[in-house]
Amino acid sequence: MALITFDHSFAQADFDLFAAISGDNNPIHVDPVFSARTRFGRTVSHGMLLYTVIWGLVQKQHPGARQLSQSLMFPNPTYAEEPLRFALTELSAGPGRRKFKTQVSRISDGAVVLDGETEVALP
Repeated sequence: MALITFDHSFAQADFDLFAAISGDNNPIHVDPVFSARTRFGRTVSHGMLLYTVIWGLVQKQHPGARQLSQSLMFPNPTYAEEPLRFALTELSAGPGRRKFKTQVSRISDGAVVLDGETEVALP
């Protein structure tokens, strides 16, 4: 069972802002005309934009935690205005460390759009 969940949808403006901040201006994320000609048919989220929400959940549980490692896969696309469920589940706890399963799924069909793990050091 998830330790913490959070439901959220991103707008195209969020994709555009993340592109401006990160410097990742790949047209698949920010150009609707270009993206319409791809297999996705429309713009898709940056994977790391999804992870920033996960990182916020980690910080909510453990303020000041530091990232030690992460492994992430993005098996399905995420589109603007699509309701998502972000989930953080504790896998293990050791002295000064925590390891979490991280997952983001589409609420409409349950498809996983981010699947991974992260390990943190506690302050």
